[in-house]
Formats: sequence, C-alpha cells, structure tokens
Amino acid sequence: MADVSSAKAMIPDSFMVSRDEIAGQVWMMWELIKGPLIVPLLRLSVYICLAMALMLFIERVYMGIVIVLVKLFWKKPEDRYNWTAIEEDVESGSSAYPVVLVQIPMFNEKEVYKISIGAACGLSWPSDRLVIQVLDDSTDPVIKQMVELECQRWAAKGINIIYQIRETRGGYKAGALKEGLKRSYVKHCEFVAIFDADFRPEPDYLKRAIPFFINNPDLALVQARWRFVNSDECLLTRMQEMSLDYHFTVEQEVGSATHAFFGFNGTAGVWRIAAINEAGGWKDRTTVEDMDLAVRASLRGWKFVYLGDLQVKSELPSTFKAFRFQQHRWSCGPANLFRKMVLDIARNKKVKFWKKVYVIYSFFFVRKIIAHMVTFFFFCVVLPLTILIPEVEVPIWGSIYLPSIITILNSVGTPRSIHLLFYWILFENVMSLHRTKATFIGLLDSGRANEWVVTEKLGDALKNKQNSKTSSIKRPRFKISDRINPLELCFAAFLFICGCVDLLYGKHYYYIYLFLQTVTFTITGFGYIGTIVP
Repeated sequence: MADVSSAKAMIPDSFMVSRDEIAGQVWMMWELIKGPLIVPLLRLSVYICLAMALMLFIERVYMGIVIVLVKLFWKKPEDRYNWTAIEEDVESGSSAYPVVLVQIPMFNEKEVYKISIGAACGLSWPSDRLVIQVLDDSTDPVIKQMVELECQRWAAKGINIIYQIRETRGGYKAGALKEGLKRSYVKHCEFVAIFDADFRPEPDYLKRAIPFFINNPDLALVQARWRFVNSDECLLTRMQEMSLDYHFTVEQEVGSATHAFFGFNGTAGVWRIAAINEAGGWKDRTTVEDMDLAVRASLRGWKFVYLGDLQVKSELPSTFKAFRFQQHRWSCGPANLFRKMVLDIARNKKVKFWKKVYVIYSFFFVRKIIAHMVTFFFFCVVLPLTILIPEVEVPIWGSIYLPSIITILNSVGTPRSIHLLFYWILFENVMSLHRTKATFIGLLDSGRANEWVVTEKLGDALKNKQNSKTSSIKRPRFKISDRINPLELCFAAFLFICGCVDLLYGKHYYYIYLFLQTVTFTITGFGYIGTIVP
C-alpha cells in the first residue's frame, strides 16, 4: 500500500482527472469541430454522392429505354449484317471456309483442361481449315505433362492441335496470346477464336459466328454470351449470375446495337486477325488486355457485334477468395485503362463525337468508376454517418427512390432470381468496398494495379457432384487466417453501431437496412458466403 501511495504522490495533480472529465473534454472538442468542419464536409459528401447517384440513375434509365427499343424495333444481328451460312462447294471442297485459329490460354488448369480442349476439338468446321493452339503457361510440370498428353491424344485422331509453351509468363494471358499469333502457320489464318480454359463452345459455334464477317469487312469482333454451369451451386454463384446477366442482357446488347462497340469479354469471341494487328496487337499494360484491344480497335474504326443467342458454357468462381481476386482485376483494370487511354479517345479523329462521349462517359466513367464508388461511399459510409451526425440529412429520393429504381432495372437480366434481389443488393454493397479500393489503385496506377491471379476453377468436380449423391467437390482447405476478412468485419462493426444509434434515436428506420447489411458484411467477413446454398 505504501508503494501505491508513493506512486500516486509522484503523479502531478494536473494529471489526476476522472474518466468523466476526460470524456467531457473529448465531447467538448468534438462539438467545437463538428459545426464548422465535420458537418460541412459530410453535407458536401452527401451532395457528391447524390450527384453520382443521379448519374448512375440516368445511365440505367437510358440503358433500359434503349434495350426495350432494341428488342421491339431493331433488326436482329443476322439481318443487320446480312448473315448467310457458309456452304461447302462440291468442286472446291472446304475452300469456301476461312482458316480459323482457336486459342486456349491456360495456367495450371488441372480441373478443366480436358473440357476446353475437348470442346474445341469438337467444333464443327473442316479439319483442314482449323488450327487449335493450346497456350500452356503452367508452372506445375505434372499438369503440363497432362495437358500435352491430352493434345497428343486429339492429334492422334487427326485434329490439327498444337501444344505451345513459353520460357516465362511475361504479359500473362496477353503475352501468351501475342506469342501464339507469332507462329508462322498463323499467317494463313483469317480469324481467331479465343476460349478460356473453363469455356466449352457448342459444335456449331464457328458456323454461327464466322458468317457475320463474310459480308462485313469492317467487322472485327463477334462476341457470344456466357452461360454458367454452376450458377446454382451456392449463393455466391447466384449473386454473380445476377450481375453478369445484366451485363450481357443490357450493357453488351445496347453497345452493340447503338455504337457497334462494347468491351470484349476476353473469351467466347472471334476476332478478325487483321483488326488485332492494325490495333497494335495484344498489350499487357493493364489486367484487362481484352478491353484494351477492343478500345484500340474501335478507335481505328472497326465494328463489333454481340450475339445474345450464341451462348458458351463456363464456370463461375465458387469461393469468396477467388471471387475477390477476380473482382479486383475486373475493377482495377478498367480504371487503369481509362487513365491511360482517355486522352487518346478524346483526341481521336476517326470516331464520331457521340461515340467518344459514349465510350468516355458511359462505358468508362459511369459504369467502371462511378457505379462502384457511389455504391460504397453512399450506402456504406455517408448514409450511416448521417445517423451519427443528425444535422445532415439525406433526402428520401436519394436514399430510397433512386436506389430502388436502379435495383429494379438491374434485375431484368435474371428473372428467376428475383426473390434474391434484396440480398443481392446487400452483397453488391459488400463487394463495392473491394471494387472501389481496386478502382482507386487503377486510377492511381499504384500497388496492385498489375496484379494477376488466375481464377480458381473446379471443372469436372461440379459434374461429379451433380451426377452422384455420394461424391462431393474437394475444395481447398483454408486456414482460419485465410478465411477471415478483417476489413469486412470492421465495416460490420461500424454499421452495427450506426444501426443501434438509429434504433434508439433515429427517425428514418435506417436501422433495418443497417442491421441486414451488418449481417452480410459479417458473413463475408468470416468467408462463409460460398457455403450458403440458395
């Protein structure tokens, strides 16, 4: 006791203050800075978010009106581009068919390599007019041997398939595709079809796609729609299906019909090789080499066509870790490309003014940047903060009406999942955190701007699960540290506090949304989103 008394005696009286006094001083400081600084900043943030929300709202309404007009009054692509089937001549044989190169880039694709190679070898096209290139960048020697043996097996059946490897993975996918086009035999090929390792085209794919090029020398790209073999596997895959179906049903369709321009999806498309060469070939300056090539080709005057009824089966990432890496690449890459190409687009003289406005404002700025930022900042940061600072209010049209209309317009792509619409909103808000972070990395061209992580695929394990009740997918086992996502858990805690404050003192009933958003952030924070079955 004497030691304690002597210790207290050594502390100056000025430091002997109670907790209540400290709390009072902190509160007084908060009140001093809140009025002149915090409230104006938060009010400015609300105005900026409302402006971004209006931009997104106008974009979605415009897209909705155009897609209705396209479906009702526009001619089908077959009529617009004078599609006629290629017929084999008795005298000339298969010479009426152009020589087509099929490229299949892959990297350690143990689960899916047989699917993509088998589907490419099964394409209905004259064998002497088809060259299949398997571009294997695998680092696992066992997988490399498996892929090579599979190519040899098909070659023994008379298929013109070539197994190709590189010394390094320089340029990743873009580097592999570029290297493949350098081969001497490619100079005889007029078109190139590209399929990622988990894509499986139907046998008639080329016979439906190639004829579009025949009567249209200014056509550079024919893009097919993706369909997903594992969309019903878990809630995570259903959420992805809803987002991607809107992209294909509306965004790609509108771009194709109005400006003959859209972003190449990197796979399930056929390119005219002359257009690739004229645009400068494949470049690895961003993680969206497909979009980069599409923009450059469009600036050269080439046209694209999207075919919604030509569909190619593929696989969605079914683990949250794989999905996060994919979304980082898909969000960072476009922002980085926008930074590097916006002046080239603005200065281009071959493209009409309104097409440049569409590419810069609609395609890049609103869809690739504003859409991510307004979702995150408005609904996960600014709106909750207005509960803690009641001096700032958000008008009901901005917090309720606009988001509701935007959500309804976004849901048209997947009617079968309409019952999951509310949870899809909550999930998209969570993912907007990562997309916004990736967008800033891309705009600033820093950090992980050029990070490329190949999306994990399960392949045949999905088929085995569907065909056998006893079999199951062998998912990779994650450590607890790998499964937990601290950033999501921090936002869950922040939103929970805001929800409690609104429940006790608020008047707008925001706590209903905040508590549901808290649950969603918590589920993803513990990495369980990929285990929930819809």
